[in-house]
Amino acid sequence: MKTNGPTGTMTPRRVLVVEDDKFLRRAVEIRLKRAGYTVATACDGEEALAMVGPVAPDVVLLDLIMPRMQGFAVLDALKASPATANVPVIIMSNRGQDNDRCRAIEAGAVKYLIKAEISLDALTHEVDDTLTRVGP
Repeated sequence: MKTNGPTGTMTPRRVLVVEDDKFLRRAVEIRLKRAGYTVATACDGEEALAMVGPVAPDVVLLDLIMPRMQGFAVLDALKASPATANVPVIIMSNRGQDNDRCRAIEAGAVKYLIKAEISLDALTHEVDDTLTRVGP
């Protein structure tokens, strides 16, 4: 879960959690921090896009239904920018329709998880797996 930093030291991988539900956002943040990640959080899409540059996340966990800017718009913006196009995005949503899953994957998401069907431990495993696949 850690990579060599610019000085040769080990640095934790960074996760940006974009979720409007404050209780879930905090629970995910706590669980990922316990797993050794550096975690930044955003409560809506506009805040996420403002944070992505300074945070420089290794992976983004993105809800779809949020105020101010929906998750699909955030995903499209992330994938359209050369600075973030290669950052893996994991969708976390309670929308389980096949058309939403297909749309997200076609737009560049690496995974689509149903929040009501996944535990915090399983979510952490999905983050671990995603970062293992993309490498340092």
